[in-house]
Amino acid sequence: MKPLTYYIACSLDGFIAHEDGSHDGFSQDADYLSALAQAFPETFPAHFREPLNIQGENQCFDVVLMGRKTYEVGSNAGITNPYPHLKQYLFSKKLKSSPDREISLISEDVIATVKTIKNESSQGVWLCGGGTLASTLFSEGLIDQLILKVNPFLMGAGIPLFAEAIPQTALKLVGSQTYRNGVARLHYQLT
Repeated sequence: MKPLTYYIACSLDGFIAHEDGSHDGFSQDADYLSALAQAFPETFPAHFREPLNIQGENQCFDVVLMGRKTYEVGSNAGITNPYPHLKQYLFSKKLKSSPDREISLISEDVIATVKTIKNESSQGVWLCGGGTLASTLFSEGLIDQLILKVNPFLMGAGIPLFAEAIPQTALKLVGSQTYRNGVARLHYQLT
């Protein structure tokens, strides 16, 4: 079974986006983005890969999981297939059909489906967003790692890293990197 990693940017006070879904305040520094592209090229959506000259092969993940609100950030801008280089799963109880033929819509049996996905993955599974989905998967013990890109600002309010209460859990820091722009990438495994 391959690991499921919640790899996401957050503010210092634990928010992954503003309440309207926007990402103002998160670092867009060129050197920082270049470093992330080297380590995690597959986590950049297709429409950013060419402008940023990202040509690397997938390093960590071959599957991406998205909650509906996370997906809608791109789809509202006309991007219906954000990660064609990954197997994509969209989790939503509201959508009745997949918005793109390359994306598998999951509306029922979330836990069983994610267990199957973890067993079928050849590299790893990336949870790219969805505080509600993250809460569900974490509470069921399906998240194995957290890689947080902690940005040096306080958002004050917004969409939290976990939308629902989760159990207190010990984490083991297995890697970290601080970038010149003040972002700290923290890699934790659940103990």
